[in-house]
Amino acid sequence: MSKTQKIEPQRILALDTSTTSLTVAVMENGQVLHEMSELGERNHSIRILSIVEEVLKISGTVNSQLKGIAVGIGPGSYTGTRIAVTAAKTLAWAWNIPVVGISSLHSVAYGGYSEAIHVEGRNQLNWIVPLMDARRGQVYTALFSTSDDHIPNRLEPDAIRLMEQWVEGLAKRLETLSDPDKLVSLWFVGDINLHKEVAERLRGYLGDRLHIVPYDLNARFVGLLGEQRLNQGEMDDLHALIPNYTQLTEAEANLLRKP
Repeated sequence: MSKTQKIEPQRILALDTSTTSLTVAVMENGQVLHEMSELGERNHSIRILSIVEEVLKISGTVNSQLKGIAVGIGPGSYTGTRIAVTAAKTLAWAWNIPVVGISSLHSVAYGGYSEAIHVEGRNQLNWIVPLMDARRGQVYTALFSTSDDHIPNRLEPDAIRLMEQWVEGLAKRLETLSDPDKLVSLWFVGDINLHKEVAERLRGYLGDRLHIVPYDLNARFVGLLGEQRLNQGEMDDLHALIPNYTQLTEAEANLLRKP
């Protein structure tokens, strides 16, 4: 008679500070043990370690139980993204556990869509466009697709784009679909307040299949994407892991403009 093998719980820490939301979660095998989020980008550097400590305490987690750390690497706020990445690398080094960097836009796409379909009840083939405002009419964005509630698949890379040109490109992409009826809906999710008017231009192509949904990132979706990588045996080089800035800082840009 064979004994049933006991599966060791895979508990991880997930965090992201690439947006105005400082968000931290402890996950175990796809389940959230505890999650905390705070809005207010200026406080991220002050609050992150105390929130990590609180989330660990409330979830009954000690660092020796953690099997890895998943951290959002942007794109997003230049200063904000560095805070989470630095914290994650420091903790991973101190606790001697692996760290994986996760696209913050992928996490926004996953989280925004998942929460939206919970409300709307839609769960078929969709395109998802995550948005983070990058000022001057620009957005950090990408394009994903998903069927049902599966992890979104990437169609276009993370990049900083002019919102007007991005929407024009999406319109052309819709025009060239071989079977437009296969696309159930297109979802803009994330930081949409300044860009809703431009996104609405796709209404003529999609009608009520266009959805524009505000969403603040939750660390659980960074964690779900991180668990997938860790379960596949992946990890990032602790010293080589850096934020995905996608553009020059304003100081660097000004320096290049000087004669």
